[in-house]
Amino acid sequence: MSTKILIIGACGQIGTELTAKLRATYGTDNVVASDIRKMDNDVVNNGIFEVVNALDYNQIEHLVEKYQITDVYLMAALLSATAEKNPAFAWDLNMNSLFHVLNLAKDGKIQKIFWPSSIAVFGPTTPRNNTPQYTVMEPSTVYGISKQSGERWCEYYNKKYGVDVRSIRYPGLISWTTLPGGGTTDYAVDIYYKALEDKKFTCFLSENTGLPMMYMDDAIKATISIMQAPAEKIKIRSSYNLSAVSFTPKEIAESIKKHIPEFTIDYAPDFRQAIADSWPASIDDSSARQDWGWQHDFDMERMTTTMLENLARKL
Repeated sequence: MSTKILIIGACGQIGTELTAKLRATYGTDNVVASDIRKMDNDVVNNGIFEVVNALDYNQIEHLVEKYQITDVYLMAALLSATAEKNPAFAWDLNMNSLFHVLNLAKDGKIQKIFWPSSIAVFGPTTPRNNTPQYTVMEPSTVYGISKQSGERWCEYYNKKYGVDVRSIRYPGLISWTTLPGGGTTDYAVDIYYKALEDKKFTCFLSENTGLPMMYMDDAIKATISIMQAPAEKIKIRSSYNLSAVSFTPKEIAESIKKHIPEFTIDYAPDFRQAIADSWPASIDDSSARQDWGWQHDFDMERMTTTMLENLARKL
């Protein structure tokens, strides 16, 4: 049986680029993109697209049956900063959408699930440097609480019902193709826009706030790699630590100044500082590297060069 993919939340920051890569990998006719609304963008215009509410089990089931879906990538979620403003809806969306696809797999209607977790599962009591795969997890944000709960449910459905669900804990993700989506790490996207447009940037985190980050191409590579790996190689069914680079706002500003010497940065920490302070500064992802061969391609210098070159053309 050939792979038939449904992406839920295909118009988001990750979904946009994941959709393009999956279409290129598996063929446009084998990838169904979906989101809560129809937009005028490449996701909608360059392949099969369906409007779907991730909270509606019947809508998802209908698409699975209509297109004979084998693999679901559930990318719909309310991110960290946005979720703090609407906790009840964030919990509802982040949790119940997951239950819908887990139950479809439990009932044998789909074969494989990708569900993203996040470094938000960690909290202020977690070791901040080189955070281990297995450690204290006491998240202090709505987003983190929902992701930690989701990890437990993924592992439960795998052990109890044999559901083939796979997950990675994304660090902060950096991309030039879509605008920031309300996450605490999104300063590291916005800073490139402001560097090119205004030559200055005000950061909502303090200068020495280190966070794990990853260029979007690496995140997409990891997502598809873990789904393509043989099931026996996926030894962790909660979620894998994933890492590429870690840096502070001061360090990213210095990398930009190598290209735009007149660029300046100042700092005005807001409520997102407390969120960032509760997260790791760096991640130990040795399990992902050992189990299914994860390797990143982009360091900070390559990322800065790529971001500035592509945004200069875009803007």
